[in-house]
Amino acid sequence: MSVALDEADAAREWVDAAAPTYPVVIDPDHVVAERYGILNIPTAIWIDEDDCIVRPPDIVPADDMWRDFTGIDSAVHHDALREWVRTGEPPMPADEVSGLIPNVDATDQEARLERRLGAYLRRRGRLDAARRHLDRAIELAPLDWTVRRASMPMRDEDPFGASFFEFMGEWAAAGSPGYEWGNSATRRDS
Repeated sequence: MSVALDEADAAREWVDAAAPTYPVVIDPDHVVAERYGILNIPTAIWIDEDDCIVRPPDIVPADDMWRDFTGIDSAVHHDALREWVRTGEPPMPADEVSGLIPNVDATDQEARLERRLGAYLRRRGRLDAARRHLDRAIELAPLDWTVRRASMPMRDEDPFGASFFEFMGEWAAAGSPGYEWGNSATRRDS
């Protein structure tokens, strides 16, 4: 299943295209992202039948549309998923999985709460108040994708425009924080 970290209207095209055979949950408050440590999209978390995370959040594109941009080959993940299904062996030991789930400190949590409050206020038409909270969220966590990039449409910025590429440059210059393991694991698996 998928979880769209968007407002319903922004995700509607993809939700409708997937229906009725592929469920998509809309999570504009990013509750799932906060609970599972999702820092960017597209991200996948592999959860087994016993509700145990067997592979932590990782950039996992469904296809190669963004391969040149991310440097990630989707076949690596498809092959690993097929192997897990075929053998039943988890892709990582449980202790390694728990060590790779991002820690959230008090500042990160405050930033996410500010973003959530900003989204709530925007949905209620309180745009000036929303903008103040979104700006505060970005101030607290300037390199957090779920805060910064997800706030762009709510701040009337194009999430694929100049602001996005400026953010990408800052994030890359800082060493791509939040995806240290995912980037190396992706390349290690390939």
